[in-house]
Amino acid sequence: MLDAAMWAVAAAAGLGAAMITTRLGLRYTTPLAGAAIGVPSTTLMFWCLAPFLLDTGGFSLRAASLFALVGLFFPAAVTLLTYTGNQRMGPTITSAVSCTTPMFALAGAVLFLGEALGAGNVLGTAIIVLGMLVLSWTDGARARDWPLWAIALPVAAAAIRALAQVLTKSGLALWSNPYAAGLIGYTVSAAVILAAARIGGAPKAADRRALPWFVATGFLNGASLFLMYIALVEGQVSLVSPIVATYPLFTLGLSLLLLRHERITPRVALGAVLTVSGVALLLAV
Repeated sequence: MLDAAMWAVAAAAGLGAAMITTRLGLRYTTPLAGAAIGVPSTTLMFWCLAPFLLDTGGFSLRAASLFALVGLFFPAAVTLLTYTGNQRMGPTITSAVSCTTPMFALAGAVLFLGEALGAGNVLGTAIIVLGMLVLSWTDGARARDWPLWAIALPVAAAAIRALAQVLTKSGLALWSNPYAAGLIGYTVSAAVILAAARIGGAPKAADRRALPWFVATGFLNGASLFLMYIALVEGQVSLVSPIVATYPLFTLGLSLLLLRHERITPRVALGAVLTVSGVALLLAV
């Protein structure tokens, strides 16, 4: 269990950093154009490393089909929803609202994977979600400058991400190969993103200043996905999903250092304490 938790924390760190690079890249291009850079870049990275990291032993066609099915909407749809939410609401709020992923994931784990949840799992997850919501809350001192409907973007991304975690866990039970899961999923997602960019009229040549940020975002997201899949091999969805959902803490920390959009307040401190407490409770179960 501890190994799974450590991999999940590493995945959360990468996702938190990716929210920052996404925000920086969106200064120069649209979400769709950014996704058309980041996802294919990650796919290329996966294929370049495949000769060294891909082990085809124990291949399962059913598992590969599940990984491909996941790739139709994750990370493709999640990337577009997250980039758009990031552009409209900023990285901290977008990532914090995405904390609803564990609630969807736990429901899926119980219904489709038969995972047994104890009171500690439910309470720990609830505390983590509460901590993320505290981080996302803003008082009257800072007016909301984005439309209320935009909150649906990260919520939808959270639900899709949770479904991907449940389906991937099912596939990994048949073929315990996190790298193959990432490679297949990203290959399908790259095709989806490029098709969407072509249909949606994304600019053929994005501002050159956006390129390094979205390549970095793609690499961070790809590495995080791989680490999360390793965690799913080692542990249950009910443990991995809530810990990965703590990535807004890393986003917040980097925002403090790089973007200077945040400051340490009692609310931020409370959110951080709640989140860490929830993770500790999950590990104590």
